[in-house]
Amino acid sequence: MTKTMIVATFGVALAASVAGASAGTLDDVKAKGFIQCGVSQGLAGFSQPDSAGNWAGLDVDFCRSIAAAIFNDTSKVKFTPLSAKERFTALQSGEIDVLSRNTTWTMSRDTKQGKFAGVMYYDGQGFMVRKSLGITSAKQLGGASVCTNTGTTTELNLADWFRTQKLDYKVVSFEKSEEVVKAYDAGRCDVLTTDASGLYAERLKLTKPDEHIVLPEIISKEPLGPMVRQGDDAWFNVVKWTYFALLSAEEAGVTKANVDEMKAKSENPDIKRLLGKDGSFGTDIGLTNDWAYQIVKLMGNYGELFEKNVGETSPLKISRGINALWSKGGLQYAPPIR
Repeated sequence: MTKTMIVATFGVALAASVAGASAGTLDDVKAKGFIQCGVSQGLAGFSQPDSAGNWAGLDVDFCRSIAAAIFNDTSKVKFTPLSAKERFTALQSGEIDVLSRNTTWTMSRDTKQGKFAGVMYYDGQGFMVRKSLGITSAKQLGGASVCTNTGTTTELNLADWFRTQKLDYKVVSFEKSEEVVKAYDAGRCDVLTTDASGLYAERLKLTKPDEHIVLPEIISKEPLGPMVRQGDDAWFNVVKWTYFALLSAEEAGVTKANVDEMKAKSENPDIKRLLGKDGSFGTDIGLTNDWAYQIVKLMGNYGELFEKNVGETSPLKISRGINALWSKGGLQYAPPIR
C-alpha cells in the first residue's frame, strides 16, 4: 500500500471507531446497570446533595426518570458534580452519560459541545443586590462590581447588557458557584448575577437571605436542558422522550397517584399509547412498552417534579410562569406519542 492509501485507510478506521464509541451509550448503560449523570456542584431545587450525599432537585429527578424508563428503578443513577468549566469535557470524554445541569441551550453548544434533548426549565439571567443599597432596578448598577461564574453564557450576557445600557462595571469571576456565592456574601462585590432560578436558590445560602432582593429585569433567554453526545441517536431518543413523557403525562392528567387506575381503565387513545397499552413505542426505542408508565409510577409527571423541587410549595417558591404547559399559557409542549 502507498503512504496515501495507508493514511486514508487509518482515517476511515479511526472515524468508524469514534462513531462506534459514541453511538452505543444506551447499550453501555444497560450493560453497566446505571446512568452516570453530570449535575451542578450544588444548586438548591435543581441538584444538591444532603449531608448524607443523597442528591435531590429537578435536574436530579430527570436523571432518575431516565433510570425509571430503562431499569424500572430510580436508584440506578450515579451523580458527578461538575463546574461550568468541566461539564462539556466530562460529557464529550464519556465520563458522564448525560449532562443534566443548569446549562443554557445555545447554537454553538448544540452544534459543537453536544445535543440538547429538551428544555427542562425556561429561565433568564437576573441580578441580586443587598436591600441596603437602595437599588430597585438593574439600570442603577453603573460602576458596580458583579460576581459571576467563569466559562458561562452569564459572562457574555453581562457584557452585552452593560454595553447596551452604556454602563461601566467590574467583573469578579470564579470557576465554582460556591466561590461566587461566598464572595458576594462576604461583600467582595455589589451584585450577584446568574439565572433567576439560581438567584432564588443561592439566596437561601446567604448569611442573611432576607437582606437581599432579586431585581425585576431579566436580561436574557436561558432555556436550560439536558445534553447528550452528538452522533448517539439511540441514547438521544431515550433522553428526549423521557422529557416528553413527563410533559405528556401532565397534559393528560396522569399522575403518580392515579397512573395505575389510568392504565387499567382509561379509553383515551393518547393515554393508552403513553402507558404502553397500545403500540410498540417503547420497544421501538430500545425500552419496554411500559417505559412511560414506569416514569410516572416512580417519579410523577413534569408538574409534580416542578412543584416538589422549585414550585410555590418548595423553599424556592417559584411560580410556573412560562414553565407552565402550553395549554395554560406557558411554553412547555410535548409532541404526540403516536
